This record gives sequence, C-alpha cells and structure tokens, in this order.
Amino acid sequence: MFTGLVESTGTVVLFRRRGDLYELSIRSEALAGALIPGQSVAVSGACLTVSSRKGILFSADVLPETVKKTKFSALRPGGRVNLERALSAQGRFDGHMVTGHIDGTALVEGISRGREGHILTLRIPDDLGLLVVPRGSIAVDGVSLTVADFASGVCRISIIPTTLEATTLGELKTGDRVNIETDILGKYVFRYFEGTTGAPRP
Repeated sequence: MFTGLVESTGTVVLFRRRGDLYELSIRSEALAGALIPGQSVAVSGACLTVSSRKGILFSADVLPETVKKTKFSALRPGGRVNLERALSAQGRFDGHMVTGHIDGTALVEGISRGREGHILTLRIPDDLGLLVVPRGSIAVDGVSLTVADFASGVCRISIIPTTLEATTLGELKTGDRVNIETDILGKYVFRYFEGTTGAPRP
C-alpha cells in the first residue's frame, strides 16, 4: 500500500527484455540505500518488487502485462521516474490509498497556469472515466492528486508548484502519456453496483 506522496525521483539506467520478464534498473541517490530485495517500491505509480541493489542502483523485474498496461514501454535510459516506498505501519497517511496497480494510461492535453495554480488536463479513456469523480482522488504517475473537474473524458487537476518541482510532473508536455490509478474506494462501489444490477453504472 502507498499514499501517492512521492519520496524522490530516480533515473532509468537500464530497461530491457530478458526472457519472460523485463529488467529495470534505476539510479536513486536518495532512496536506493534504503531498499532491500523483496521490498515493494512504486515506480511512477506501478508497484514493483526490488530484485537487487548495489550502491545507488536498484533493479526490479517487470511483467510484460505491466509494460502493456502502463507507459513503461516508453521508458528509456536517462528518463526520470517517481519513487515511493510502501507505507510503514507507523507512517502518516497524508495522501490517499494507492495500491500501485495501474488501471491504464491517459494522454496529456496540456498544462496551463490559472487562478488556482497550474492546471494539468488529461484525456481519460472511457473505461477509466467511470471511476473518476470531481473532487475525488486520482494517482498520476504515482502522485496523489485531487480531480478539479471531469466531463466528457477530460480531467482537469490543479497542481501546486511544490509537486511540480519534486516530481516528474513538472517535466510533462502535451502528448505525453501518464500512468493512472483511480480511487480504490470508487472501484469497490462500482463493482458492487455492477454485480447487483448486471450493468455498470458511473
């Protein structure tokens, strides 16, 4: 379980297919030293298991299904990713409940500056749009954010400067893809109504 509060960013050193899996290696001066094999770490929102660590480098194996579901297919050496360790039992729950199980990706339609700060505009796929609620929570590349408004597949999110500076969101540009995880509570409510009525409801 994660909170969507990014602890640090890391730099992709290696991402390659190796047999039935992909090998991902990341350099993180701030976080790698605190990781041990077997621990969970959210990489741009996707929950991965640390397979090895050496100095400021750590590696994780990635399933092909994860690559297919996320924006990982576009990972290249030198690219930056958001990092968050799993929440400890003694930790403060300051973000929202994030599982690290990516639902899909969204397209960045623009980033602008308005009266309420910076506005990130995303085009959300129809199947995910049913789970997006205005003023509800959403994780974008692993960052816990609040939906400002949502209509006709377009999601607008207000982001404070601190978040832009501390995460990879400040590097986004129009046309980029981001990993999306919708609110886990909304998924359970959606599933409940789907099961009781036989048809999905927003």
